[in-house]
Amino acid sequence: MRGWTLQVSPRVLKMDLGGWLRCLGLEHYEAAFRENEIDETVLASLTHETLKELGVNAVGHRLKLLDAIAILRTDGVAKSADVTTKSAAPSVSPEDRAERRQVTVMFSDLVGSTALSARMDPEDLRELISAYQKCVAETVQRFGGFVAKYMGDGVLVYFGYPQAHEDDAERAVRAGLELIVAVGDLKTHAALQTRVGIATGLVVVGDLIGSGEAQERRIVGATPNLAARLQGLAEPNSVVIAESTRKLLGNLFELEDLGARGLKGIEGPVQAWAALRPSAVESRFEALRTGTTPLVGRDEEVDLLLSRWEQAKGGDGCVVLISGEPGIGKSRIAQTMVERLSAEPHTRLRYFCSPHHQESALYPIIAQLERAAGFRREEAPRATARQAGGSARSGNQ
Repeated sequence: MRGWTLQVSPRVLKMDLGGWLRCLGLEHYEAAFRENEIDETVLASLTHETLKELGVNAVGHRLKLLDAIAILRTDGVAKSADVTTKSAAPSVSPEDRAERRQVTVMFSDLVGSTALSARMDPEDLRELISAYQKCVAETVQRFGGFVAKYMGDGVLVYFGYPQAHEDDAERAVRAGLELIVAVGDLKTHAALQTRVGIATGLVVVGDLIGSGEAQERRIVGATPNLAARLQGLAEPNSVVIAESTRKLLGNLFELEDLGARGLKGIEGPVQAWAALRPSAVESRFEALRTGTTPLVGRDEEVDLLLSRWEQAKGGDGCVVLISGEPGIGKSRIAQTMVERLSAEPHTRLRYFCSPHHQESALYPIIAQLERAAGFRREEAPRATARQAGGSARSGNQ
């Protein structure tokens, strides 16, 4: 089984629990496992219910863990016969699982680290870089990023591996923008700044190289190099993205065109963009689609909605719920209704949930109020408060 470390002890197989979880792409559960004293002696007893108690809420993650535990149990019986009394514990070579994937790569680098190393005590510098690396890891993991490698004061992060999402490019940019704020807020011996470069492309990822703590999943392709070069192009506390990433973002972010730049080691000029902030778009559906084709095969649903609209106009209020599996066109039907009713007098309130704001139960309402009040994201909180006060006084008059 991948991630095994066998040690000499009578009838007991010791394993690196953290390494095992990392091989499964589920390393974020390691703290919960250790807090609840889950080790190799009780892994075989875990069930769906006990995994839920540990905080493994995703059904897919529970199934992945239970399948891996079953393999672990089977392999453990076979491998226990091979344990010998050598001074150094043998290890089982993990199985390489390289695959072709589209990955968004982020490269984050600490600004001015050379100057810091010249004027700081090595122990203080170590604490500073450790705080920076921890901040990067915690920030990107909230957005589904995978820390692939720490490179001195730089951090290489994958979005789309080992777990893929439909919005990995968006997740990477949101993580980069939040990372700038998080690093700036760190309480360290010196004020810190970071640069972030992001690129998207096809790579081959998954080959295991190195051993022990130096072991990592290698990524092969032009994308990591491009992300690193874009990071070098970025100003302190800024995020620079490649054209390949920009194409996947629609109008979700406010971007600044940096023009075509020549980058070392990359043939031809490269179009670069600076990601400034999330845009104040009302609809994610519209932001991600520059144009739509005619709606086909939904006449029955649209006619039903129109009939309910006529019923409501007649004074008989009603509520219609559109539900179904992701990707079947629910937002497209709603957008068609908006277009059909555009010439009629009506009041429209639109609330959108976001997977990136799960910690805020009232996020859809807050976002709608911000749009209605005309708040701008770049405004300082004090200016926003003054504007809100002025709007309230105007409303009272």
